[in-house]
Amino acid sequence: MNLMRATLKPLAAMVVAFAPPALAQTDDLAAALALPVASQMAGARDVPRFAWVENRAGVRNLWVADAGRQARQVTRHAEDDGMMLYDPALSPDGRRLAYVRGGDDEFPDGKIPNTASAAFTPGQQVFVVEDGGDPTPIGDGHLPVFSPDGQRIAFTRRGELWLWQAGKAARIAAVPGEVSDLKWTPDGKRLLFVDNRNDHAFVALLDADGGRLTYMEPALGYSVEPALSPGGDQVAYIQYLDPPAGAARDGGPYWSIRVADAATGKARTVWTAPQGMGGRYYGTRQHNLWWSKGGRLLFPWERSGFLHVYAIDAAKGGEPQALTAGGFEVETFVLGADDMVTFAANADEADRRHFWQVPASGGAAKRVTDGKGSESLPVFAGGLLAGIAADARHPAHPVLAKGLAPLGDTAELKGAVAPEAVTYRAEDGVTVHAQLFRGQGKGPRPALVFVHGGPRRQMLLGFHHAQYYSNAYVMNQALAARGYTVLSVNYRSGTGYGQAFRDAPGIARDGASEYRDVLAGGRWLAAQKDVAPGRIGIWGGSWGGYLTALALARNSDLFKAGADFHGVHTMLRNVENNLSPEQQAAARQKQWDSSPMGAIGTWRSPVLLVHGDDDRNVDFGQSLLLARELAARRIPHEVLVFPNERHEFFRYADWLTAYRRTISFFDGHLK
Repeated sequence: MNLMRATLKPLAAMVVAFAPPALAQTDDLAAALALPVASQMAGARDVPRFAWVENRAGVRNLWVADAGRQARQVTRHAEDDGMMLYDPALSPDGRRLAYVRGGDDEFPDGKIPNTASAAFTPGQQVFVVEDGGDPTPIGDGHLPVFSPDGQRIAFTRRGELWLWQAGKAARIAAVPGEVSDLKWTPDGKRLLFVDNRNDHAFVALLDADGGRLTYMEPALGYSVEPALSPGGDQVAYIQYLDPPAGAARDGGPYWSIRVADAATGKARTVWTAPQGMGGRYYGTRQHNLWWSKGGRLLFPWERSGFLHVYAIDAAKGGEPQALTAGGFEVETFVLGADDMVTFAANADEADRRHFWQVPASGGAAKRVTDGKGSESLPVFAGGLLAGIAADARHPAHPVLAKGLAPLGDTAELKGAVAPEAVTYRAEDGVTVHAQLFRGQGKGPRPALVFVHGGPRRQMLLGFHHAQYYSNAYVMNQALAARGYTVLSVNYRSGTGYGQAFRDAPGIARDGASEYRDVLAGGRWLAAQKDVAPGRIGIWGGSWGGYLTALALARNSDLFKAGADFHGVHTMLRNVENNLSPEQQAAARQKQWDSSPMGAIGTWRSPVLLVHGDDDRNVDFGQSLLLARELAARRIPHEVLVFPNERHEFFRYADWLTAYRRTISFFDGHLK
């Protein structure tokens, strides 16, 4: 086959072509997985300068671009060493860039990973680089934040707060929990942050000279999402409780918005969520509380059954005003300096996302991006709006919102199958959305169901902005090129389709009702004329690994083989102590019945188990347990273990090995 490559230049494209099935080689997969994927985008406050992380074949580097000018590479790493790059932050004038290298951005204060199996575990360091200079380490830690004048950097490590200035870093405080959501007050004299203490959290203000530490009226539960008033004299935050086990869905209320005096910490409740829909707190994947110059607090709420942005007067409270509305969900939103709210949502396409804007004071929302794919994660720099774009052929890359002009490199997966939007019904009548990758070649052909993880996720009609699911999209394209038809299922408990779908009755440990959507997807595939009904498999990772194992355990008659990436195999966990002994026993039984282990007696189909033994999301013991039970029952299984690897494999080489092995496994059992 012809594998087309091009030297990447700003605004140029790399092209990778999948060969027809008869000629497809695993080199196609290697090249496709190596395409650059952008993430972790940041913007300068005062100038239109953006920074982002690019992952190309496991080699992570930072890039910077000014609007209308050629992007430039800031770091020069050259190895697939599993070292994460994250938390980029630009000084207000854009002349300095701080970032973190090493550690795990999902668990930044946990055990440091060593996914490349180096002789000694690498560190986690904060770096700063001056415009045109070389990166300089300033200390161990993460979450660097520039002061308003750009001369100081605050950062944290394991509950400690550090301050870098004049070329030196010093510890200024330590708290019992983990520090998150760190930011400066507008006058540069204090630091605002969340002190996370496992089963509760506080919002605190610290004098930047290491003096006074003030907690905003501590309460039972979680104080999160702090937002400063424009003058910095008040702090708004969200206060919430987790509902107890067995709580009615219309119970509560469980959350409120509070405003505290920054000097004393004394707080007042501005608004409390009413009982019923939206009575439980649920936020987006970015910051969730903003204070507008006009004195309004902006926050997410699902009172209508869909996650939308609401506004309320910070001084008077009252009834919140819906800034967005409709049968769609807001994924993320930000507030611009002009008090304009920009949000990413699937407002007019269920399985795509675009940018929209609405004034914080209210009014009609207007769509501001017109891409053929999806636009995610809006960010401002010097008043200019940008984000991450992707579509069926182009992986995640940074763009300006206006005209979707690329800020840096783009890449193309030439010959990619355009996934088709399909819907079908589960046996209980629930409508399920999915994306269909039609296998190349003549039928009837083998087919696969793909199940995403999370489960709070949504697969799209194209590349995903998250690296994990960008890789999964490449894998589904590779499978389609080899003749497999793949159905990627957005099962209930996922995002994008409203609260009733996301919090459907009986999901997860309460009965695994989401499996009905997976089973219906397999049966839908079996009914297609170009699919061989006796050659259907399933694959997925994390929660998708759980559903893969559940499918093989319950329905080996339909699913003839499966690849289970770091899945959960027993759902048993400690039951909350607000239940009686009888209720606890019933809850434990329901957990067991919702587990793959609960149906292992009917498991017959072969499975490939893939897991990294330093997984911090799903314990490696989940796969050890299943392998033991499969062996005892002589159920055919293969294993692929990566020493020191995390849940989301940090190394490109490990993704490639895992996917190649998966293709070989399915070829051996379904072709």
